[in-house]
Amino acid sequence: MTKQNFLKGTIILIIAGMITRFLGFINRIVVARVMGEEGIGLYNMALPTLFLMYTISQIGLPIAISKRVAEADAKGDTNKIKQILIISLSITISLSLVSSVLMYLIIPYIATNLLTDSRVYYPMLAIIPIIPISAVAAVIRGYFQGRQNMKPQSFAQVIEQIVRIAFIIILVQIFAPYGLEYAAAAAMIAVIIGEAVSLFYMLHMFQIKKRIKLRKNAFQYIRTGRNTLNQLMSIALPSTASRMVSSVANFLEPILVTQSLAIAGFQTVVATKMYGALTGYAIPLLFLPTFITHSLAVALVPNISEAEARSHKKLIHYRIHQAVRLSFASGAIATVILTLFADAILMYMYGTTNASLFLKIMAPCFLFMYIQFPLNAALQALDLAKQAMWNNIVATVIKFVVLISLTTNPQFGIYGAAIAMCAGVMLGTIFHLVTLFRHIKFVIPYLMIFKMITLVGLTFWLGWLLIRLFSFQMDHIIQFIIILIVLLLCYILFLFSLKFISKDELKQLRRK
Repeated sequence: MTKQNFLKGTIILIIAGMITRFLGFINRIVVARVMGEEGIGLYNMALPTLFLMYTISQIGLPIAISKRVAEADAKGDTNKIKQILIISLSITISLSLVSSVLMYLIIPYIATNLLTDSRVYYPMLAIIPIIPISAVAAVIRGYFQGRQNMKPQSFAQVIEQIVRIAFIIILVQIFAPYGLEYAAAAAMIAVIIGEAVSLFYMLHMFQIKKRIKLRKNAFQYIRTGRNTLNQLMSIALPSTASRMVSSVANFLEPILVTQSLAIAGFQTVVATKMYGALTGYAIPLLFLPTFITHSLAVALVPNISEAEARSHKKLIHYRIHQAVRLSFASGAIATVILTLFADAILMYMYGTTNASLFLKIMAPCFLFMYIQFPLNAALQALDLAKQAMWNNIVATVIKFVVLISLTTNPQFGIYGAAIAMCAGVMLGTIFHLVTLFRHIKFVIPYLMIFKMITLVGLTFWLGWLLIRLFSFQMDHIIQFIIILIVLLLCYILFLFSLKFISKDELKQLRRK
């Protein structure tokens, strides 16, 4: 089994994340060109159901598997790893089959009554085969993460996107003459083929790398696996609950915002445009750096789990500090750029500057979100998934209270929703820090906090100075690129000067 250290594993995941995001962007362009707005509408109507099926069939097991496999691997307990895999596969396959049958039965009602467009029936029907495929893939992915081998899932992500794009181009053109509903269904089938090829690749790598035979005495492992099941569920269930809370919150948020704006006296069309500018323009830009912080979080779970199994308390603290430091470093430059160049970026990307003030208000606050990912992962790795779940629930409730209180006030309007989102992000991060302090006495040192403030301050000052030196105007995109290059180069120097990246960490990347 090829095992990577924390930094190597993170770098592999980051590179795969970058490539996947780029390919995903190409995928959206292809879908838009071959299906048109109405076809995309049918396709996107079916997507939330797909995501819900992912959540139900996986029930948070990838993280639980990653942690428990890492612990067993640290102790050299191969039988435990086999039991984890057999029980996890039994759960996910059973749930996926039940979900598939249930989905088949309720699709006609959802398509006709809830989504009010019977044509959605075909793309939703096409989703069903993906449920068991994604369920098995989740288990294999969690296994590789637990063994701290990030290459199989990283290659699988890239392969999946390439296959998906190729088959969307082929299948949509074949089925489009029969109607948009068939074209949307064909796009879903392309997703299934991509997932299936990705799964076959991971199964092939599992076959090559494995040290265990799953089919041998499988029922015996299931019968004696109550303790293992409880260990998996102690992480999986709170993680699933957090995701379900997030899904419900995402469902309620637009309702609360539009109703609050109506109380404040804003017309429906105006409220819709305001919410569209916030969620369609500002939020995607604020979430751009998260593929880096997510990669850090994924790599962090097995590393901390292994350290905890070996009772290496200092290593646990070091890994969390390292992940927080690197997450902040990746988010700080994005924060400065989005704050200083909000108008220019929005104009280049969307042809409007309507969301400019949203970015300037929210970007500094979202620095808390970038470090929240590794903190949440650390809590799950330390068997504190239930506490992480409650932190997220309380932060969400407070966010909604702030949202209603401010957005119903005409003086705040839609900016009340932006402030509420900032409050939710900041409180969630603070709650996680408090929980870590209570259980393992983890704190971010004052010196590191000072360095964080200094890094953001220096970068912001340099960016402001470059804008003045170049007399930057929005219509000069070449100037914008030059300023960004200079700013990024200087930012790298700041990172090394303030020791956000150390020489030892660079040596770790070269070590086998």
